[in-house]
Amino acid sequence: MTAGLTLDELTIGYRGRRPTTIASGLHAVAQVGRLTTLIGPNGAGKSTLLRTVCGLQKPLSGAVRLADCSDTTRMRPARLARRIATVGTQIIDPGRLTAREVAELGRTPYLGATGRLSADDRARADWALEAVRAQSLADRPFHDLSDGEAQRVLAARALTQEPELLVLDEPTSHLDAPSRVEFLDLLSTLARENALTVLVSSHELELAMRLSDAIWLLSPDGALTTGSPLEVAASGAVSAAFDRGRLRFDPERFVFDVQSDG
Repeated sequence: MTAGLTLDELTIGYRGRRPTTIASGLHAVAQVGRLTTLIGPNGAGKSTLLRTVCGLQKPLSGAVRLADCSDTTRMRPARLARRIATVGTQIIDPGRLTAREVAELGRTPYLGATGRLSADDRARADWALEAVRAQSLADRPFHDLSDGEAQRVLAARALTQEPELLVLDEPTSHLDAPSRVEFLDLLSTLARENALTVLVSSHELELAMRLSDAIWLLSPDGALTTGSPLEVAASGAVSAAFDRGRLRFDPERFVFDVQSDG
């Protein structure tokens, strides 16, 4: 397996008058062609870690390295925009743009001074829409799409960018249960078929454990446990992070059970 993303003794947090360290000494690898899901309780620092990975927030120390070992924290924004694509938690409001025009926004880092799309740029957007199974949505106004359809188009926009790393922060938060399964399965397929490194954060713990190739579990104490879903479950880290009251995680079935009082 090829490392597409490496956390190299990474310390994340916030600078300022009162510096705050969220987690320190993080080491992890996300492989090319695999779906890696970042899980953890609320407040553990998942969004901070993703922002640091994307170069939107400087680390306190350490490095975030892509496949060629280049450090994202030292890249210029223009270069970073060609190598990493992101999909955030909020559904955007692009006004009157169609789904195809939203997908074409992914070509922005490659456009010249005129800002005009070439035939190749448009072909890339069409390919991306097809890859996420959203070709039938191309001519529809983006604001008329369902949440699930909109997330597919935003994923197409990210693919149009031709990234090597695709990072998604809670992409299923607005979706119904079947759409959540479908979307995570789509991300796994995109990673495998397009040699992408895909890192996604999710609160859908049971779903993530079933559909991910690898898990990064960030605990409230700043520890990062990584491995296959089976390895992370067997380590006891999931139970330690999520068990509450009568709620217990079953590491063999990847589900939570509510224990009886007796």
